[in-house]
Amino acid sequence: MALIKSISGIRGTIGGRSGDGLTPLDVVKFAAAYGQWIRQRHPDNRTIVIGRDGRLSGEMVSKLVAATLQGVGLSVIDLGLSTTPTVELAVVGEKAAGGIILTASHNPIQWNALKLLNEKGEFISEENGADVLALAESESFDFVEVKKLGSYRTDDSWLQKHIDAILALPLVDKEAIAARKFKLIVDAVNSTGGIVVPMLLEALGVESIHRLHCEPTGQFAHNPEPLPENLRDIIVEIEKNEYDLGIVVDPDVDRLALICEDGSPFGEEYTLVAVADYVLKNRAADEKPGNTVSNLSSTVALRDVTQKYGGKHSASAVGEVNVVEMMKKVDAVIGGEGNGGIIYPDLHLGRDALVGIALFLTHLAKFGKSVSMLRRTYPNYYISKNKIELTPDIDVDAVLDRIKTKYARNPINTIDGVKIEFDKEWVHLRKSNTEPIIRIYSESDTLSTADYLANKIISDIKEVIAAKL
Repeated sequence: MALIKSISGIRGTIGGRSGDGLTPLDVVKFAAAYGQWIRQRHPDNRTIVIGRDGRLSGEMVSKLVAATLQGVGLSVIDLGLSTTPTVELAVVGEKAAGGIILTASHNPIQWNALKLLNEKGEFISEENGADVLALAESESFDFVEVKKLGSYRTDDSWLQKHIDAILALPLVDKEAIAARKFKLIVDAVNSTGGIVVPMLLEALGVESIHRLHCEPTGQFAHNPEPLPENLRDIIVEIEKNEYDLGIVVDPDVDRLALICEDGSPFGEEYTLVAVADYVLKNRAADEKPGNTVSNLSSTVALRDVTQKYGGKHSASAVGEVNVVEMMKKVDAVIGGEGNGGIIYPDLHLGRDALVGIALFLTHLAKFGKSVSMLRRTYPNYYISKNKIELTPDIDVDAVLDRIKTKYARNPINTIDGVKIEFDKEWVHLRKSNTEPIIRIYSESDTLSTADYLANKIISDIKEVIAAKL
């Protein structure tokens, strides 16, 4: 069993003893702490929006959270089966004080989580998260008397409102998409994407939609993280039949993976690159260069595309909340993460696979050729992902400091671990917050060189450890 408490919420495996897994007691304790924090922060606004993905434990966890929030005097608007970006939009639309998304994102079926939003529909900050954790640990929350219990109501209209907001975006061209008569296949891993992605595609005028794993039963048909090794079902289907594009989303629909018409993955890093290309191209046509943001572990292809249109690319620490903060700082027109997470601020400041789909399909429709041909218009980079496990007695920070000193002549970024740049090649080292592990990401224009860079750094780390720092 596992229970992980962090500034962004609480996640864990269902069952076990309290404190060891995500049990009903843990759910109630954390929801009450969040509710107490909301009451302190917004004494005149008692409304909270909640929604969940399709996983098996979702209904149970949702009922616990709703009842607990009512118990601390907050009124709940329950969207039921929904998506992370939909809940984010609904918080703003309902003028709520905050929101809770009940999803463990790409984690396997036994996991669930409470992800916490502020009144802007954005994930709470590190400082706010620390406050909620402190309230939970000290159990510093009070439940109200019976006449002050919060209200509860359901609202299943927000998926359609989300789609309507996407259709209203100037860069989404429904007519261009409909004219291409696309034949698409969707894999939604038997979660809520199976409801809303076909709804969106129909609204965009897509002619043919084949649904694969689109029943929101919570019985995930494969590992829910949308990586190529987990997408064999849709790849085989595309190879056997004729489709223009394969679309894959994770359980809470904030990550988007694409499969080309020949069954080859478009590349999770390139989802954001392609959508950014379309957005920036349109801004450049109006002589309005735009800035972009991705995290330190994302491909430099986004930087290449941004500079092509006269904009500036900035890198943030890993994590959606960090990307969003950087986007605000540099007034970015698009941003996200290399895991297929697209953040389009003209809609809202959160990762959103649905707006990514609409923008990508418009881009593809106007490109006029196949997905694989579109992919070939972008520079090729390859990321190698590795890790090195250390013994608990090793000072990981001291190891990273020694590596930083060794490569002091190279451009180095230390806002999140240590990132060393070698022209268009780079290596990023990040320590785990929960175990003695250093994660090592490297990128080059060939996978062999990316692997070589990673292995070189691993060798350097081992030398530092052998020399006892």
